[in-house]
This record gives sequence, structure tokens and C-alpha cells, in this order.
Amino acid sequence: MTLARRRLVRVPASSANLGPGFDVMAAALGLGLEVEVAETGRFGVHTDLPVRTDRDNLTVRGFEALHPADDFSFTVRSAIPLSGGLGSSAAAVLAGAMAADHIFELDADLLAVAAAIEGHVDNAAAALHGGVVIASAGRVDRLDAPLGLEAVLVIPHRAVATAAARAALTPDVPRADAVHNLAALARLTLGLARADFELIAAGLADRIHQPARASLYPQSTELVARATDLGALGATISGAGPTVLVWTTVETTGFVYDALRRDVSDWARVLRAPFESQGAYVTAL
Repeated sequence: MTLARRRLVRVPASSANLGPGFDVMAAALGLGLEVEVAETGRFGVHTDLPVRTDRDNLTVRGFEALHPADDFSFTVRSAIPLSGGLGSSAAAVLAGAMAADHIFELDADLLAVAAAIEGHVDNAAAALHGGVVIASAGRVDRLDAPLGLEAVLVIPHRAVATAAARAALTPDVPRADAVHNLAALARLTLGLARADFELIAAGLADRIHQPARASLYPQSTELVARATDLGALGATISGAGPTVLVWTTVETTGFVYDALRRDVSDWARVLRAPFESQGAYVTAL
């Protein structure tokens, strides 16, 4: 008698771009998606989330990129907001692919599978590896967020379509803006590697994607501009937005969190979301 196969997969949320690192940099965050995949002899998706429960479910699509899901049931739970730029799609696809890979011992390129379905490698790389990643040209380099670096999320009630955020970008970048972002990204990376919070703060400013999308979420944009006035190191738009990733330290997180809750209560919710060193993992049940 063959025992039914069951796997539990946990995948963290992620924030892409991190200011100047457009389409190449991302960080895993301490909010998670959890999927239980069980061999039941029939297909099914069970969840309280407002997502598809047919073959177009993103977790099922990730699974079926490696193996048919006819005999498997999927139970999906998630603390990751489904819109706002926190990598919920990448996490869902990656969970399915990881489950299939583990059950059938395929040794697949999970990052390539997730990126092919979801469309972007940065969120998937951060979710898979944890920590902070730089992903480009088929290569992923990773480092841990330094001890004492923390984050608070401001998640607007009104979502913005990713397609609209992408359409707002211009095809050409002025040289001065490109140079600015190169310098900022270098400072941010060096600051993360050295645990130098002053360098991190100096490396958060972007002049390429955030200004181009400012009209789509003016409240988020305005918050990014004045985050330091609230006691934060700075702030960045998470992915395509409109969520704001507010960068703090262990000494300032509580104060900044309270200030943000008072400040944005009419248009957004506020969550603590630590940087997460643990990437996606799977457990046999």
C-alpha cells in the first residue's frame, strides 16, 4: 500500500526594488504564505482567501509547471496582503513548484519556474533564498539584513494595478537619474553589508521608478518623502506599490509604528514586518 504524500510549504513575503534597486533588488519579510499539499486522489483547492480555486490558482500553476495536479489537494493560508507589492503572487507560485519538486524529487530550477510564471525574478529570489538579494542575468547574490535593522509596512486600503504601475514607467532614463540610482544602490548595498545604518539611509532614494508612479499613489509617495520626519531611516515603495516599506532600527521601530498608526489611519493599515533571513522551505508530513 502506497502512503499518501503530504507536504507543508512556507514562503515569506518580499519587497522588491528597495528604492534604487529597480528590478534587481529585493528583501524577504516576516509575513508568510503556507500551503499544505496532499495526495488525495482528487484535485481541489481549499482556502478562505479571495483567490481562484481552479487550475488557474497560482499555487496550482506552480505545481503543474513540474507535475500534473490531478490527484492533489491544496490548502492555502496566507498573511501576505494579496495586493500592494509584497510578493504574494511569487510566494504562491513558488510554494506550488517547491511542493511538486519535493514530492517527486525533481531537483528543478525553482527560481526559473517561479519567474517564468510570475514574470519577475526579484520577488521570487527573495522568497526562495530569504535575506536581501540582488538578482540579475541569471545570478542571485544574497546577504542577511543586519541585526537591528527592522521595518514597518504601510498598506493602503486602495490597491493599484501592477499593469498600471508598469505602464507609468518611461522607456528612457536621464543620465543624471541613472547616475544617482547607481550611487544610491552602491551605498545601500555597502550599508547592508557593513551594518551601517547611516549608509543604508543614504542609499534609499530613487529617481527612476518611484517618481514616475507618484500620481498613482500620492499618499504613499508623500509618506516616502517625509518618513525621516517620523523617526525612520527612510522609506521605499514596495514593488509596484502602493505599499510603503518604512526602514527603522530596533531602537526606533516602536516609536515609528505608533506615529504611523496615528498618521495614516484614514487611508492605510500599519504592520510590523521584520526582515526575514529564512527563505522558503518544505516539510514532509
